Amino acid sequence: MMRVLVLGGGPDAEREISLKSSGAVHKACLESGFDAELVIVDRPSMDDVRSWVDAVVFPVLHGRFGEGGELQAMMEEADIRFVGSGSRAGKLAMDKMGTKLAAARLGIPTASAAVLDPSDVSNSAHAVCPIALPVVVKPVADGSSVGLHLCDDEAQWKAALNEVVADAKRVYMIEQRIRGRELTVGVIGDESGGLRALPIIEIAPKEGTYNFEAKYNRSDTVYTPNPRLGPGVTEKVQEQAVSLCKAIGVRHLARVDFLAPSDGSEPMVLEVNTMPGFTASSLYPMASRASGMELPALCTHLIHLAAHTATVPH
Repeated sequence: MMRVLVLGGGPDAEREISLKSSGAVHKACLESGFDAELVIVDRPSMDDVRSWVDAVVFPVLHGRFGEGGELQAMMEEADIRFVGSGSRAGKLAMDKMGTKLAAARLGIPTASAAVLDPSDVSNSAHAVCPIALPVVVKPVADGSSVGLHLCDDEAQWKAALNEVVADAKRVYMIEQRIRGRELTVGVIGDESGGLRALPIIEIAPKEGTYNFEAKYNRSDTVYTPNPRLGPGVTEKVQEQAVSLCKAIGVRHLARVDFLAPSDGSEPMVLEVNTMPGFTASSLYPMASRASGMELPALCTHLIHLAAHTATVPH
């Protein structure tokens, strides 16, 4: 019987979401008959990582350490088999600006954006917004809408900058705010090492923005699998999601978020998540379910992919 270690927790801002997701994955692994153990970690040492050598690791961690390449680099060094992308892909996907540049090279539309230079915003009372309002201010390397600020006017822009200045540990970016339909595309690996798209999910939050509250603490967010889009849009968005994941070097699984502007222009890519959430309301298991694969079968598929993947991806 294959031994599986499901990791939860981590030192990043999304620890609580990781605890919920890892619990769901662990339960699914047990239902599938694996010898599965749930291990709650903070920032494991190399000795900790080396002790996992006889197992397949399913690191259901989110954020810079758990998802953004640091833990993956440690597991690669220790020759650990694990679910998810390698360290290089994780690091690039965690960098939202880097992801936007990769998308631009492929001709995939993205919203105008720029990194906020701390020296430019240190005096927030006089800082001029470099992109025409409305804008979104958010961390370059966090998910689950952590640190997200929607700025429709100067007052909201100044308020967001005050928080940016106070949060010296994070690098922030500013992005043009596009109003429209929020879409997400799950991407899943196959036995040949390829990637394919899962059904699109449309997200319609009650308050208009799919923020942390709408994702995890509200029951009135509406999710629509296989939404009606314009002619050829579904196929094109799915193809773009797969192309972007391949360019970044994603393996096994990812979720790519898009926004379809209200004016009918082409959907724009927002970001790539290399370890999506697995909570009861998470989008990736929802997309898998829409394709006919329930969570236990999904976890089994991903674990088998990891068991037969070289520890250091090419």
